[in-house]
Order: sequence, then C-alpha cells, then structure tokens
Amino acid sequence: MNSEVVHEHRGRVLQGMALAVAARGYAETTIADIVREAGVSRRTFYEQFAGKAECLVALYEAASHNALKVLRDAIDPGHDWQQQVERALAAYLACMAANPVLMRTLFIEILGLGPAGLAARRRVNQEIADYMLGVVNRGPAERVTPQLAMAVVGGIHELVLQAIEDGRVTELAQLTATATALVRAVAHR
Repeated sequence: MNSEVVHEHRGRVLQGMALAVAARGYAETTIADIVREAGVSRRTFYEQFAGKAECLVALYEAASHNALKVLRDAIDPGHDWQQQVERALAAYLACMAANPVLMRTLFIEILGLGPAGLAARRRVNQEIADYMLGVVNRGPAERVTPQLAMAVVGGIHELVLQAIEDGRVTELAQLTATATALVRAVAHR
C-alpha cells in the first residue's frame, strides 16, 4: 500500500474517531463505532492503530498541530512581539472555537486516558511553549523562561477547559484579551 493511501486511511480513521467520540464519549465508543464513522474496515483501523486509546492520542496531536499551525501562520515578524502574540492567540482561539465538539472531545476525553493522555498533552503544551519562547524572546533579551512559558500555556489551556465545561467553547475568542494580558504580564516581569 502506498504512503498516500495509508495517509488517507489514517485521516479517515481519525475523522471517524472524532465523530464517534463526539457522539458517544470516549468510554462508550467502540472500534466498530470508529470504523463505521470512518467507512473503513477493522483491519484498516488496526493497520493504523493498536487500539482506540492510541487513536485518540493521534487525534489529539493532529488537532493540536493544526491549531499550532494556525497560530504560526498568524505571526507577522514585521510587527513587535506584543502584536504578534495578540494576533496569534486570537487565531489560535478562533481555530479551537470553530469546532466545539472536537475541542470538548479532546480537552476532556484526553484526560481520561491516564498516563498516555497526559504525556500527549504535555508534548503538545511543550511545543506551544517552545514556539511562544521563540516569538517572545526574539532579540537580545530573554523575556520569558521555559518554565514561565509552560505556565502560560497551561493557564491559557485551563481557561479554554473552563469555557468548554461551561458550554462557551464558541466564545473562546473572548479569551484573547485575557490570554494576551497573561503573556504580556509574564514577559514584563
């Protein structure tokens, strides 16, 4: 099987996972639900993933990388870091708000996976923190340490989680000012 077909199958399985978990929750979702939603065979599922936990982690990472790409694409090095942070956060939060069911699935369900889910969450948060360091610390002065960057990412994601739990995921863009203020406050310490 060529890599293009494998990539297509993987994408379909991830989409099936997103739909199945959104409809039933992770605990109630079966492999049969995932393959039905994906329109693939069980064999195709198992060619891609060892089980549904691995599939959920892959979905979480794929969706997170998509949101990180949106964040990166919003950066304009022609502006100062404060403007870049605000634009990037606005784009990032809008991207997440665009798919409320998926965000609820990922932010809530990933925590139910235990160590594998926490490890995936930490990897993604580290990627975002590292990116933030690159934007905020451009130039001669280090404005933010790696630990503070991780604290900011964790704080912003906690605000997102709270909005999701309160049923306000479509309003995530309203967190832009708070998230931007947090980054600025930490960077001006």
